[in-house]
Amino acid sequence: GINAYLFVHFYMAFLTPRWFYTRVLLGHALSWARAPAACLNFNCMLILLPVCRNLLSFLRGTIQCCSRTAARQLDRNITFHKLVAYMIAFHTAVHIVAHLFNFEFFMNAQLDQNQTLPFILSQIGNNDNASFLNPIRSNETTIVMFTTVAGVTGVVITLALILMITTSTEVIRRSYFEVFWFTHHLFVIFFIGLVFHGFQRIVRGQTFQSLETNNPENCSDHFQDWGKNGSDCAVPEFAGNPPMTWKWVVGPMFLYVCERLVRLYRSHQKVVITKVVMHPSRTLELQMKRKGFKMEVGQYVFIQCPSVSRLEWHPFTLTSAPEEDHFCAHIRIVGDWTEALYKACGGDRPEQQQAWTMPKIAIDGPFGTASEDVFRYEVVMLVGAGIGVTPFASILKSVWYKQIQNNQDTYTKKIYFYWLCPETEAFEWFADLLQSLEKQMTERDMSDFLSYNIYLTRWKDQEAAHFRVHHEAENDPITGLKQKTLYGKPNWDNEFSSIATKHPKTKVGVFLCGPPQLAKSLEKQCLSHSEADVKFIFNKENF
Repeated sequence: GINAYLFVHFYMAFLTPRWFYTRVLLGHALSWARAPAACLNFNCMLILLPVCRNLLSFLRGTIQCCSRTAARQLDRNITFHKLVAYMIAFHTAVHIVAHLFNFEFFMNAQLDQNQTLPFILSQIGNNDNASFLNPIRSNETTIVMFTTVAGVTGVVITLALILMITTSTEVIRRSYFEVFWFTHHLFVIFFIGLVFHGFQRIVRGQTFQSLETNNPENCSDHFQDWGKNGSDCAVPEFAGNPPMTWKWVVGPMFLYVCERLVRLYRSHQKVVITKVVMHPSRTLELQMKRKGFKMEVGQYVFIQCPSVSRLEWHPFTLTSAPEEDHFCAHIRIVGDWTEALYKACGGDRPEQQQAWTMPKIAIDGPFGTASEDVFRYEVVMLVGAGIGVTPFASILKSVWYKQIQNNQDTYTKKIYFYWLCPETEAFEWFADLLQSLEKQMTERDMSDFLSYNIYLTRWKDQEAAHFRVHHEAENDPITGLKQKTLYGKPNWDNEFSSIATKHPKTKVGVFLCGPPQLAKSLEKQCLSHSEADVKFIFNKENF
């Protein structure tokens, strides 16, 4: 809505008498260039805010007590960042196309020798070159784009924007994260170029003083007599608007600099690796300690390993519980950086590693996520897909500790846990936790508190034969749990209907860490099964 308002407002602003003579040269292409420029300023003001993680964590904690709905919107910061980026790309395209037309119109007006009004306007300022209207001052028109501040900065920031957007696609981020990471830092060049883009004031309109001596409505038809004795129309004078972009972006840029300083301070706090565990399915568990580190369930941190890369920070969900004396993360080995970290921690060596041989680690965080709200609901559905189970490991561990400590303040009365995984090996690192929870709940006669459903979505024929042979065993052959592993994918319509029937007059918190397709399916189920007596609230982690 704000983008639409700014576009229309600035489009109309350049249809005023002050810009009459500019429109004689450019027509409506002038408004088509200036309107998206205003929208670009607005969106460039917004683009840095969603990546100020410490600011978002502060805001989330501040408004949490007032509105959970508002707090949940902050969890969509990356989605918002992408939407703003799309708006920047769109308005940049419109701005560039309009200026290409403007360049053509300026050139044609300068080359016109028929003593028309556009040609006369193009000759103004030839002597002193101070109050010109047409920035193309000679027949050498082809080099103007690369000899002006606006032209050079325009080319630079456009190239930077193209590189940032194209390397932000999911294919690049998943397979070549370093390419995405480094090219995204072209935003520094982008903002520097953006601030100086309008410095030369190339697009000009008539000055307010000149409007008093040359009213376009009366004088535009008598341009041959401008400045002559007896004429009421002086030669018009032109000037450009002062640069305004810096006023839009200086605030967010200051906040982002503060954000980087906080991260720099945190990166120098000492972190000790206390334990390294290599789980099946190439999953590395790092247990760490840092003085003063405090966390909530489901939060995440950024990890840097200087021996691997001094510039790269990668986000990982914490799988430890707030009640533990350490914090840990499970890292799946899927790329160059994680592979290098795995080797630096001695994961490829069979012998036990000594503590002093562990690489130096820097931690930034923790940062809040939607999972922090899990204990605010009486009934909770946790849905994890593959490695997306990691935030729920923290939640389930915390549940375990709360039950051991006989914490009677826990508002949550029932948890439904769903884990969808394509490989049997991925179950192994998480099965120990589930087995401990299962045993603990059985001993305390609380087996109804946690209902878990584990789904194997893909399997091999050899594995299927093994499962059939051991199907009658007391414990599941894959996880070792009493609850048997299910095969295929859950029927979400049946699951939601069953939960709605069992828990009338209840708000059910649905938490997902998984791919977008699953998110759309669950969000649709939440809407279709929310009625007067039961309401499903959807919360999605950044996967």
